[in-house]
Amino acid sequence: MPNTLPSLKTTVEAYGLLAKKSLGQNFLLDQNLTDKIIRTSLDKQGLESLKGQTVTEIGPGPGGLTRAILKQNPEKLTVIEMDDRFIAIMNDLKQVAKDRLEIIHADALQTDIEEGFIISNLPYNISVPLLLKWLENINKYNSLTLMFQKEVAERITAPINTKDYGRLSILAQLQCQVDKLFDLNPECFTPAPKIWSTVLLFRPLSKQITSLQRANLERLTALAFNQRRKMIRQSLKSLPNLENLCRQIGIETTLRPEQIPPKQFLALADGYCHTER
Repeated sequence: MPNTLPSLKTTVEAYGLLAKKSLGQNFLLDQNLTDKIIRTSLDKQGLESLKGQTVTEIGPGPGGLTRAILKQNPEKLTVIEMDDRFIAIMNDLKQVAKDRLEIIHADALQTDIEEGFIISNLPYNISVPLLLKWLENINKYNSLTLMFQKEVAERITAPINTKDYGRLSILAQLQCQVDKLFDLNPECFTPAPKIWSTVLLFRPLSKQITSLQRANLERLTALAFNQRRKMIRQSLKSLPNLENLCRQIGIETTLRPEQIPPKQFLALADGYCHTER
């Protein structure tokens, strides 16, 4: 993208913009860091650029990540922004990017994304609902490159036998190869939050779970992790034929939920899928 725009800092100051805590906003104004997010993600995927690709960004704010994406020459970049203060900034970018940039003034939770790459510094207050929404149809997307609060990223990537392992870990890891790209300290943002952030890359696995499997996984993991310190013979005792199904799968009913790998939770879900057909 031609360097015909003022700096991000100048843009924010010119429009008199402040991040809104109520919308989970913290601005990343260092163009070196926004470029690093895109470059690191592309390198991990073995891609030279985004040429010819369709990309969607959620909550572009003042447009730091937007500029970094446009530098990689996507065929089309769609930005979804709910805060009307940033629409004028996006229109400034559109003067440079022309038809490659589409601006949607809407709530991302109420907006469907049909295909392509999703790249976003997610608003922290809706990051988990957005991820769960996209995981429902993850096979539609090439990849997701997303920034979360570090503690949320640790829940997504957590291995078994850790305090962070739970429902979010299982749903993400059963459907994606999840890679941690890097952490960002609070001083990278304006205003500086109290927590660190982490950029994750999600690449859909070739074999995806079905909607019925997902529904049963949601049910099982909710029951299990709502009582995570209890053995599953207690937390899952409301489920029919639990002892026999666990014996068939090779799961000890004396285990606690954090000791059970995602694939064994899926096997349990499959057992109940078969009984409910």
